[in-house]
Amino acid sequence: MRKNDAPRKIGLARTLSKLGYCSRSHAAELISAGRVSLDGRIRCDPETPVPGKQNQIAVDGKLVTAQDKIYLMMNKPRGMVTTASDEKDRSTVYTIMNNSSTGRTPLPGENTPWVAPVGRLDKASEGLLLLTNDSEWGARIAAPETHLDKTYHVQVGTVADEKFVQTLVHGVQANDGEMLRAKQARRLRAGQKNCWLEIVLDEGRNRQIRRMMESMGVEVLRLLRVAIGPLQLGDLVKGDHRSLTADEKRSLDRALRGNS
Repeated sequence: MRKNDAPRKIGLARTLSKLGYCSRSHAAELISAGRVSLDGRIRCDPETPVPGKQNQIAVDGKLVTAQDKIYLMMNKPRGMVTTASDEKDRSTVYTIMNNSSTGRTPLPGENTPWVAPVGRLDKASEGLLLLTNDSEWGARIAAPETHLDKTYHVQVGTVADEKFVQTLVHGVQANDGEMLRAKQARRLRAGQKNCWLEIVLDEGRNRQIRRMMESMGVEVLRLLRVAIGPLQLGDLVKGDHRSLTADEKRSLDRALRGNS
């Protein structure tokens, strides 16, 4: 075997994440705290190489095995933060999973599988959110370079005309100087003082829609994500979650391959 053909070794923290045990950042904390062993030896460096697939990894003396992959979708309500815990003690998406009307097992928690949000929806935003323990799949979904469409319905405090809509597509300079563009935009319906827009993004920039509207002097009244790629929010009740169907997972995978 040539040198360049040698199996690629990955770090211990990433290996724990790939096994579906926890996030890579949490794995790094566990390792640094001396709670993780590799083949019977405590390792304190998160980047410790893991040579192959037959290694034994244990956390607090308990052997870690590969978890079944979990792919969930949630209808996130406004007012919830997209984190496992919050320093300000605000309600998180995991809080509503515990109280979901579906009656499914709360996630995450002791003796239950770990899942993490795919990307973010800020506290004031709502709608479709994916959660998974497949960290590499989640990273591909969220990565800006995959250019996977995310579709939003946005209520704004103005009656947008065609020029306004086209400005979103042609590009808006945010207050911090960054140029931001929507892939597509159209007006859905309008009242006397506000209207609903459909905006499609494929770049995944932080708070992109809110920053675009702020630079145009327009208030965002509601922001709802209704689709990620081909996956539609549909009639999922606000605050509930469910597993993706096999067809939904395959369609997302096809979209990822098509955009790679």
